[in-house]
Amino acid sequence: MNTVLLANIIKIRWLAILGQLITLLVITFILNYSIPFLESIFVVSLSLLVNVLSYFLQKKNPTLNYKKTFIFLIYDITQLIALIYLTGGMFNPFIILILAPIIISASYLPAFWTILLSLYSILLIFFINVYSIPFNWNQTFITPPIYNLGILVALIITIIFIAIYAYLFASSARKISNALSEAKLQLSNQKKTTEVAYLSAAAVHELSTPLNTIFLVINDLINEKVFMKNTFLMKDIKLLKSQAERCKQILLRLSKNPNNLKDNFFEKIKIIDLIKINFDKFNDNKILSISYNNFDKEYKIFFKDEINYALGNIIQNSILYSNSKIKIFLELNKDNFFIKIEDDGTGFAKDVLDKLGEPYISKNKKGMGLGIFIAKNLIENMKGEIAFYNSKNNNAIVEIKFDKAILIL
Repeated sequence: MNTVLLANIIKIRWLAILGQLITLLVITFILNYSIPFLESIFVVSLSLLVNVLSYFLQKKNPTLNYKKTFIFLIYDITQLIALIYLTGGMFNPFIILILAPIIISASYLPAFWTILLSLYSILLIFFINVYSIPFNWNQTFITPPIYNLGILVALIITIIFIAIYAYLFASSARKISNALSEAKLQLSNQKKTTEVAYLSAAAVHELSTPLNTIFLVINDLINEKVFMKNTFLMKDIKLLKSQAERCKQILLRLSKNPNNLKDNFFEKIKIIDLIKINFDKFNDNKILSISYNNFDKEYKIFFKDEINYALGNIIQNSILYSNSKIKIFLELNKDNFFIKIEDDGTGFAKDVLDKLGEPYISKNKKGMGLGIFIAKNLIENMKGEIAFYNSKNNNAIVEIKFDKAILIL
């Protein structure tokens, strides 16, 4: 799987090369410290060469798979440790930069590659803790052995901690990103379905008038004496009528589709009709009960795929986990409009309740656990709120709140 842009690694390495060159020049020619300058420049030149080659590689393939990304990061760590080896080893303050490739790996690569990279980094740290060219500080620099051990342990712990920390957060971000992509796909499919329904409704409306005209003409032809005497022509006329009848039946079936909500995206629909459409769509012999508080059955809302899909998802879940009955409670107060959906199932499990609304959280293994996540995001994008809790009887309740302005009173 290609997920990492090579261009980004090239840019980061250019920054590293520039920083390394400036540091070497300042230490040698401004601060006048004695270091293996030529050897250090050679190590930096290797990165320069790798970056130039990477630039040409990028033209053929701008992205890297996991294995190639891992190899690039292995090189970056090795090059950094080589410089650290030449310039003081563990006491070089720039040794902390070894964390940069670890963070990149944890953010973009699977755990396996990050673990390998972390182990390799720890081995290199053990190496330079024992073998390195001492830095000439031009003054007495003595540290107790316990301090040396402390630096070693701190670096190892930091590598492990940063790797786990970055991986967990990056993994969470990837899950949310994938879930949002799935939500966009689901909504796009819903819009396409609605568009097909609109086209069906438009076809019924547009074709009904000419079809009625065809029936009038055919009926007149059947009553004409000329055609009544000619059995051959009469047979063709009756065939035309039968085919016209067939067209009429097809249009009738299309007109009965509950999803055909007129050929207008901004058409108004009753809240109750929207609920019933989605209940009928997913119902498997369950009973629907709707009650009201300060709410008129005629209240409408502008039809949008977002609220249709979100409400449908929640109703579908309620039907799936209910025993026999779904209760929907509609309430309107001074500022807000509420839809409360309750089923008579076993309620939300405690370990799931706190995580509802997050991606890939499901009560069972049947689905991906994205339905509630998508519904929650769609509702919040419409400036609404959604809450999940259990009733006193331990029935699952989903409560949706919108601003009163969303209703057409």
